[in-house]
Amino acid sequence: MGSLFRSEEVCLAQLFLQSASAYSCVSELGELGLLEFRDLNPKVSAFQRRFVGEVRRCEEMEKTFTFLQQELREAGRALAPCPEAPRAPLAREALRVQEQSEQLARELREVSRNRASLLQRLRDLRRYLHVLREGQRFTSLPAPLGSPSPRPRLPSDREPVLDPSLHQHLDRKINFVAGVIHPWRVSPFERLLWRACRGYLVANFVEMPEPMEDPATGESITWVIFLISYWGEQIGQKIRKISDCFHCHVYPYPESEASRVDTMNGLHSQIQDLSVVLEETEQYLAQVLDKVVLVLPTWRVQVQKMKAIYLVLNQCSFDVTKKCLIAEVWCPVQDLIRVQDALRQASYQSGSSVECFVQRVPTSESPPTLIRTNKFTAGFQNIVDAYGVASYQEVNPAPYTIITFPFIFAIMFGDVGHGLLMFLFALWMVLNEKSPSLRKATNEIWLMFFEGRYLILLMGAFSIYTGFIYNECFSKATAIFPSAWSVATMANHSSWSSAYLATHPFLTLNPNITGVFQGPYPFGIDPIWSLATNHLNFLNSFKMKMSVVLGIVHMGFGVTLGVFNHVHFQQWHRLVLELLPEMIFLLALFGYLVFLIFYKWIKFSVADSMVAPSILIHFIDMFLFTSNPGNLPLYQGQVAVQMVLVVLALASVPVLLLGTPLYLWCRQRAPRSSPPALVATGEQEPLLEGQDAGNSVNTTKEDVESGGRGPDAEHLDMSQVFMHQAIHTIEYCLGCVSNTASYLRLWALSLAHAQLSEVLWTMVMRQGFVALGYAGGLVLVPVFAAFAVLTVAILLVMEGLSAFLHALRLHWVEFQNKFYSGAGYKLCPFAFAPDVCE
Repeated sequence: MGSLFRSEEVCLAQLFLQSASAYSCVSELGELGLLEFRDLNPKVSAFQRRFVGEVRRCEEMEKTFTFLQQELREAGRALAPCPEAPRAPLAREALRVQEQSEQLARELREVSRNRASLLQRLRDLRRYLHVLREGQRFTSLPAPLGSPSPRPRLPSDREPVLDPSLHQHLDRKINFVAGVIHPWRVSPFERLLWRACRGYLVANFVEMPEPMEDPATGESITWVIFLISYWGEQIGQKIRKISDCFHCHVYPYPESEASRVDTMNGLHSQIQDLSVVLEETEQYLAQVLDKVVLVLPTWRVQVQKMKAIYLVLNQCSFDVTKKCLIAEVWCPVQDLIRVQDALRQASYQSGSSVECFVQRVPTSESPPTLIRTNKFTAGFQNIVDAYGVASYQEVNPAPYTIITFPFIFAIMFGDVGHGLLMFLFALWMVLNEKSPSLRKATNEIWLMFFEGRYLILLMGAFSIYTGFIYNECFSKATAIFPSAWSVATMANHSSWSSAYLATHPFLTLNPNITGVFQGPYPFGIDPIWSLATNHLNFLNSFKMKMSVVLGIVHMGFGVTLGVFNHVHFQQWHRLVLELLPEMIFLLALFGYLVFLIFYKWIKFSVADSMVAPSILIHFIDMFLFTSNPGNLPLYQGQVAVQMVLVVLALASVPVLLLGTPLYLWCRQRAPRSSPPALVATGEQEPLLEGQDAGNSVNTTKEDVESGGRGPDAEHLDMSQVFMHQAIHTIEYCLGCVSNTASYLRLWALSLAHAQLSEVLWTMVMRQGFVALGYAGGLVLVPVFAAFAVLTVAILLVMEGLSAFLHALRLHWVEFQNKFYSGAGYKLCPFAFAPDVCE
């Protein structure tokens, strides 16, 4: 069987790697992604392993890469994905990458530091220039004497702080403190100055003409310029201390106007020079960042691969000569030749004189499970693996789930309109599956939908099919073919009068009258049932029987799949002592129920439908070994047949309970023959092409193929065997009853979905069709919008999720437990992730 129907054959192998070529060999194996390495040094600390120094060097380079990426992010540049998949670097290339990355990091640190200092210096000069400009308004002298005097005007806060005519009469010298302060601190700053200096100062505040960046927070704010004039050195010391407490930027303020003009001219020239230097620094920083953008994606991939290789090499052990590394791996048998070719090629590329090779070794452990999937089967395999990973070489339910899961879902979600919407949504995801925006989304719910796009596609397609069977499209029936019921024939053969029709709004069609019923509807349910008053009664009977039939067929198919497990593992006794009693118990009771349903459908027609017996009463009488005179038998000898079937079902229970334990007990007590001698070296079959028979390890075929699952693999504890078999018997026999009843959820959810669709149409969409005229057309637009939103939110999302969960439960509990143990573990091969650069 293919790997999709059963996990691939996996063996335990040893890799013999020369020290000079071990790095290249592991790199080549990582590109293939076939082997799962086992840790041969579980008791050795990570800090005491041989290649811990190389791992630390890789981590140091990763720290450097993180710094470079952070600098790119701060510069507003995005790191593009790696254009190609580079291979792991050699030792020389790794040293070159380390040197170049550290050099780029040093250049970035230096340039960023210089740029930051230049920006800070430029901000300080601009603030100082604004302080001098605004302070000039407060301290500038009026026009000299003899000049034409302007018109008298009111005093303003922009006037000079002192009248020059009074300046000559003052004995004390006027001093100034100028600077900028954050606008939020102006009010408390001014109040504290007034209280601390007792009013012996004149303070002026004005906003800066342009906003500037705050170096502490990075925000753009409009600073407030202050100019404080005072008398006395003690007051000046208080003002400076208060300014320091409020984190003000204080600048020297020249006393004379000429000095202020010279200072402003000097500031202009300095700002121009700094702007030129800053522009050149920005250009050089952009060049360095361009280099980082160009090389960083490739470096990250290479270093991550190199680190992964050294971590794998740390799991290997050295031989006694300390010249060869030995690794143990789980490997698919069919890929052993590819592994050997990869080792040979890596040894040749590294220049090693001794070739590395792989060799299978015997083991009693159960190998890991490997089931190869593609983008179509991955979603269905994930459903199975969520229950439990298949045991080694066990039958895989995934290929059968591809058909049964969407079909069982569609039985509960049968509607052409809803299924079409789901199908189109999944088709859109399938057609755009290569779009990076869809694959790299961060929403977990969306990623869940996207990963199961093929599952949703089949669920929608099967829902369309069952919708045609139920003849429902948004809860309304469609007349694809002419109805098989004729009302005219009924009217012609009846004595209906006008008075009778007026008093009987509901009429019943009688199929016994010739011509009323002209035969079955070509496909699905006749649309006339949507107009009948007993529509719900008819669908109840139809869907309930359909659910029982499909459930028993599904469970019987699950029991049948156990045949492939027993045959593959050569457990022939389980075919007779377990599978056969299980099939007899299931078919003798519930298979007979399916037979009664079909037999009644075939035997009884419309003419004798009134005397048709009840299947449910017959089934109850079957367990009571009796007959009901009021319930006619379906066929002659029915009671005898039912008694025989019940006896067979009851007789299969002790066989199922005691058969396997007694067989294993007898086999364990039987004298064993001596183990066969190992095959001579000259008669061994070479395991690989080009490998001598002498290089292989003698092992039995059973150990290799079944991973130690043979009956003689270990001593059996009979108490555990009997207990396990007793639990299995009780679970199976009681489960046949409960599981059959559990499939009635197909009937319940199908009716619930149909009724909810009808209620939504009646209470929402129908209201838009009631109004006539132009007003009705306007009302129909919001009504249809509400109907569409409720359809998607309730019927597609909520009802779809409910049907999905119930279908999942039917597969996990009712279907898979008949043959599937799910006690394995996945093969996790060492492989370089394809999206490692993201």
